[in-house]
Amino acid sequence: MTNDNKPLAGRVAWVTGSSRGLGRVMAEELARMGALVAIHGSRPDSPRTFDEGGTMEELAAEIAEATGADVTSTWGDVTSETEMHRVAEEIRGKWKKIDILVCCAGGDIGAGGTAVGRGGRPAQDDCLNISVDDLKSVMDRNLLGTMLCCREVAPEMIARKQGRIITIGSIAGCVGRPSGSIYSVAKAGVHAWTRSLAEQLRPHNIPVNCVAPGGTVTERFLRIHEIDDARLVTEGTLDRYGRPEEVAAVVGFLATDAARFVSGQIIRVDGASQTFAG
Repeated sequence: MTNDNKPLAGRVAWVTGSSRGLGRVMAEELARMGALVAIHGSRPDSPRTFDEGGTMEELAAEIAEATGADVTSTWGDVTSETEMHRVAEEIRGKWKKIDILVCCAGGDIGAGGTAVGRGGRPAQDDCLNISVDDLKSVMDRNLLGTMLCCREVAPEMIARKQGRIITIGSIAGCVGRPSGSIYSVAKAGVHAWTRSLAEQLRPHNIPVNCVAPGGTVTERFLRIHEIDDARLVTEGTLDRYGRPEEVAAVVGFLATDAARFVSGQIIRVDGASQTFAG
């Protein structure tokens, strides 16, 4: 049973990339809404990456205490089909099903991982000079990982004719850029994947949507970007950086029955920094 205070009560949510940053806040939002939440990082100690916590198990306990929800921790490489099957089976083993998938794992992180350079950003990140290893890493973390997780949950959702898939894109995927180019390409691919999957799952009553944030204040965002201090304000203007809870609120809405007829959409959460179609 659901109610106005806990609209996701009884539903199982898997949030990839939720060890820190945006994904963590999304997981907390779904937990507050009553969902049973599986948080997911790449390693058991993923929250330590940017000093945002300790272990995945400790993070699960923190979210559970803060929200009163049942939260479990998982970890594994989203670019590995075998690993994503294992993680999904762990979640099903605990709660029998997965009702909501949020694909938040990604980022402009090269082959060396987050410990290299500025938060893992490739030193050369344009169309012509990025190394092939870094190119593959950025594409796989964002696009392939999203594909594999969606492919893991879609069959059970089809069988039930019920479920929600929410991918996380970026406004970077809506434009061409001379720097950060491969991240833009990867997120554009996530947008196209979302639209295509929405068409395929439409007859099965499964909405598929993408949330595309603009610049949003997280620990990694602050470390890797040249920050305009004037845009760190939190009210009085939309010409500012977003906050994770503003993105998470849209994810939460898309997971509820209120969004049951919304599908195939790329929803930008960017304070109107982009107002063109597409």
